Amino acid sequence: MGSMLITVPSFALVGIDAVRCDVEVSLQSRGLPRVVLVGLPDLAIRESIERVRSAMEASGFEPPRHRTTISLAPADLRKQGPAFDLPIAVGLLLASPAEGAPPRRSAPRVGQWMVAGELALDGGLRAIRGAVGMALLARRLGLEGIVLPRDNADEAAVVEGVDVRAAAGLSEVVAFFRGALALDRAAPVDLRAAIAGAPRAVDFREIRGQGAAKRALAIAAAGGHNALLIGPAGCGKTMMARAVPGILPPLEPDEALEVTRIFSAVGAGQPRLVTERPFRAPHHTASTVALVGGGAAGLPRPGEVTLAHHGVLFMDELPEFGRSALEALREPLEDGFITVARAHGAARFPARSILVAAMNPTARGNRRDGAGGAREQERYMDRVSGPIVDRIDLHVEVTAVPFDRLASAPAGEGSDEVRTRVVAARGRQRKRQGAVLNAHLRGAALDRAVPVQGALRSLLSDAMQGLGLSARAFDKVRRAARTIADLEGADCVDAVHLAEAINYRVLDRHAA
Repeated sequence: MGSMLITVPSFALVGIDAVRCDVEVSLQSRGLPRVVLVGLPDLAIRESIERVRSAMEASGFEPPRHRTTISLAPADLRKQGPAFDLPIAVGLLLASPAEGAPPRRSAPRVGQWMVAGELALDGGLRAIRGAVGMALLARRLGLEGIVLPRDNADEAAVVEGVDVRAAAGLSEVVAFFRGALALDRAAPVDLRAAIAGAPRAVDFREIRGQGAAKRALAIAAAGGHNALLIGPAGCGKTMMARAVPGILPPLEPDEALEVTRIFSAVGAGQPRLVTERPFRAPHHTASTVALVGGGAAGLPRPGEVTLAHHGVLFMDELPEFGRSALEALREPLEDGFITVARAHGAARFPARSILVAAMNPTARGNRRDGAGGAREQERYMDRVSGPIVDRIDLHVEVTAVPFDRLASAPAGEGSDEVRTRVVAARGRQRKRQGAVLNAHLRGAALDRAVPVQGALRSLLSDAMQGLGLSARAFDKVRRAARTIADLEGADCVDAVHLAEAINYRVLDRHAA
């Protein structure tokens, strides 16, 4: 034997995106038996040689006894994780002349199938991160299909037009590429049916009282606005926030695919198939990296703002979050994405969610009367910077519900009724301005949706002067007014809609 070269297509994750990475295996007859692994592998990949050797022996195969070079191409891209175990093992076994007869003529061509999987020492396969991105990449490249562990089959099957083959162990995959076994084909997933059956965590009907706060959250859901709930401890802020995903429109199939791709790239206990709006509630001790993404080494990974994409990011006890973590939210709150740069590369993550934040009026958890109490409240609220407050559309004061209302108040609107009104309001937005929600209107599009003239001009002028609104807050008031009009079924924004939107700038009034 002179040399034998086998190329097995696989992938590497860059952020949440899958990029092609070919595993090239070359066996040479000359030279001492040795395995050389090149192509910027991380420690998990360098250790794969021992996992592959053990898995081969446990599966009844003879490990290679030649000088072997394994290259992960392109060579200038850093690779991470154990997903390369399976393509390395497949490449070694298909390149080895000691493994019996050559593949049958009808056998699948290894170069037309993308392969990924982590090997257990007994030859079994464990789930990997990024199966959805892998399937999307294979479809984009025009490959025949993908081969991956059974635990990843359902999430990869959400991608239409991809032949997904699931295997339980190394021996099955090798038999498949030798034409001796037909791997199970994963059944396509009906995303619309899965979305329709998604559960709801909290129903608005369960929340007693708080009619004003619930209306504000309906406005936030209808227009995609960020909201801040300010009230004493125990008044229901967290429960109302948890009900918000249930009043948002159901995920569209393309949205569900995008969110599933994000969770697939993160892995580690995350749901394999996302059919409901995400709700993320990071603790106030979360670091900046945990919140917006990054990592100490290698390529950046997504944070909570990305995991909340197309859903709700709930930040309870907002002033208790670290200052740097809060300031890092400026870009995603304004632009709907976050760019994380590191020495070895940069990644841009989607982060278009509704921020629902909550805070107590003071560090003690309740309001205090008198001059001393006012100063304490002001000091506590000063922990949240003005630029962050500016990026929150609705500031909502929440009061404690009296006992008699808790005990005997009739149930209000349920989530289904509120969602119906939210969906109708979003339909008006779509008819008027396409896929752009009111919260994201800018420039000329905002001027057309909310022209500043007549009574609106006078009212806005008084608000700007009286409350000291910034230019950003000025636009946010107009966007909120447009959403209020949409919820009411009005074609034009009038003074009543604008006045209600101005009333949601509570913290501006405190600053003034």
